[in-house]
Amino acid sequence: MTQRYDNDVAVIGYGPTGLVGALTAATKGAGVVAFERDKDIYSRARAVTVNDWTMRIFQDLGIDERIEKVIEPQRALRWVTYDGQEVMRVQHPPSALGTRNAKPRFYNIYQPTMEAELRRCGEALDNLEVRYGTEVIGLEQDADGVTITSRDRETGAASTTRVRYVIAADGGSSAVRKMLDIPMTGDTVPTLWIVIDCKALRWWPDRDFLTFWTDKDRPVVDIALSAGNHRWEIPLQPDETEADFPTSAEVWPLLEAMGKTHQDVQILQHAFYRHHVRAAETWRKGRVFLAGDAGHLMPPWAGAGMQSGMRDGHNLGWKLARVLRGELGEEWLDTYEAERRPNVAFFTDLAVGLGRVIKQEAGAEEIAAMNTVPEGTVTPFEPPLIAPPVLAGGWLRGPLGDASIIGRMLPQPTVGDTVGRMGRADELLGDDFVLLGADVDPATLLTPAEKAEWDALGARYLAVRPRDAYTEGPDELVDLQGVLLAWFERYGVRAVAVRPDKFVAAADTSGLAVPAL
Repeated sequence: MTQRYDNDVAVIGYGPTGLVGALTAATKGAGVVAFERDKDIYSRARAVTVNDWTMRIFQDLGIDERIEKVIEPQRALRWVTYDGQEVMRVQHPPSALGTRNAKPRFYNIYQPTMEAELRRCGEALDNLEVRYGTEVIGLEQDADGVTITSRDRETGAASTTRVRYVIAADGGSSAVRKMLDIPMTGDTVPTLWIVIDCKALRWWPDRDFLTFWTDKDRPVVDIALSAGNHRWEIPLQPDETEADFPTSAEVWPLLEAMGKTHQDVQILQHAFYRHHVRAAETWRKGRVFLAGDAGHLMPPWAGAGMQSGMRDGHNLGWKLARVLRGELGEEWLDTYEAERRPNVAFFTDLAVGLGRVIKQEAGAEEIAAMNTVPEGTVTPFEPPLIAPPVLAGGWLRGPLGDASIIGRMLPQPTVGDTVGRMGRADELLGDDFVLLGADVDPATLLTPAEKAEWDALGARYLAVRPRDAYTEGPDELVDLQGVLLAWFERYGVRAVAVRPDKFVAAADTSGLAVPAL
């Protein structure tokens, strides 16, 4: 019997995670319907930063230039004591991912403004429908799809929607996760923090640092947000509660203790929150996938909570679109959690460790270890907080680690094609599986069986030629900046297989066969 579907994919929750999941699936051809219980964007700023990995996701969606107009490059991070001693600093070198000419590694954001721009990007897609003010109250799965029951919060009218798959991005208190009876395990730190969002009225020295004031009693996050906004995050003392700060008048003494006056800032709003280290036991149940805070929660110290959710949405979006088109098998969707959970765990552990520094819980040896630069590495060392992304599991073939190219994200220099057209690498690589050869046609390194497998995935085969050589075929790249060929040489490879999300899945050193699922 022919199934009737109202849409291909439903996205429940239209915050940053849901937005990226919906935009990715829709941009790549899936019909998407999104349910958002609130009509307006949550007005309080929460996340404070995005990095070049997230910007490369925006580039993949064709919206990076629009987003870049509402965010600002970040200078550096520092951990400082109240008496002026700098405990640790993380400088931001130029990005290897090359999302724009300036190549910033990190950006400051004002989340409500960035979300608004993401929503406007979605409005341009005819195959993306968003139902604001609509709450999902029921899910029923079967072998072929999911039936969603939703209710208009204003009229109370209920309706059903039939889809093939669901991305649940409805936050830490996820109603969908509870409907699916998926446990959320972990801890919530009891300390209550106050978040104070302000409008800057004048510049002050080093305002553009992201500063963590380290102290056992009053550690503080002090960060410039985009568009002239500024934020402080301060823990309350055990004898302080939300009731002690009903208005801005009661909040001002906290800022005055940081040396700020009415000449410096205007308080816009304040809110309270606690830190969580929690994760769902599974991120998939049948045709429903948990993403973002619905599946995992981490402290804010690594600036990766919101970004991890957006990366979840992108990972799911491009795979769902290909599965729906029949280009990939349904078993591909099992790689979502296999790839994303280790990365989320990495940033969660990193956030916990950095939190120990700001709260002065880390000992001298622990801090020294964080500041130690390892010697003799193949991959040039960068602090974990800013290092280029690496997959630790999933659809990969071959060994992982410092000396391996497997799982790493392809750099994005400016390259040229055979006839001299120049652009960022992703623009010329396109949205396909691609095998790249270092001055060699990668197809010549494959057995007939291996090539047949890559052909079945629609792969392209491109030789990367040096700038001082001739191109030899119609589908080649010229490494104008010498970045790609040097990258191949560093890891001792002649060819790599690159996924649509630009992570390296395989290399000739461990076999270029299609990775197993």
